[in-house]
Amino acid sequence: MEITVLPKTFAISRLGKDEVIPPWVFHSPFYSITRTFEELSIVCLEKYVPQGVTKNTNWRCLKMEGPLDFSAVGILNSITEPLAKNGISILAVSTYETDYFLVREEQLGETLKILSKEGHKIKQLT
Repeated sequence: MEITVLPKTFAISRLGKDEVIPPWVFHSPFYSITRTFEELSIVCLEKYVPQGVTKNTNWRCLKMEGPLDFSAVGILNSITEPLAKNGISILAVSTYETDYFLVREEQLGETLKILSKEGHKIKQLT
């Protein structure tokens, strides 16, 4: 599996379940918006999240190069299992064609080392 490390740091933000999707989200070239019965969660470049918004910062985003077949089994597990064994947690975001996952920036180097050892090809965007 080829994995691309996206540049810059991301934030995971939490807004109220009934809040309108804020316009600052759309400035980010990559964003994910999820509304549930309890909250509105937004993943986007950290620099676009304004002060006062509940957020968790310093995440790096990695893309599993696709498109991935919907019938493929265990693709995300090939990432999560070795990382979990080494104490690295992730946040996964899935799209129609592929999966993305976020890791803490301070764990990026170790993450890449583990995934390379597992046979994944790593590409970094600058």
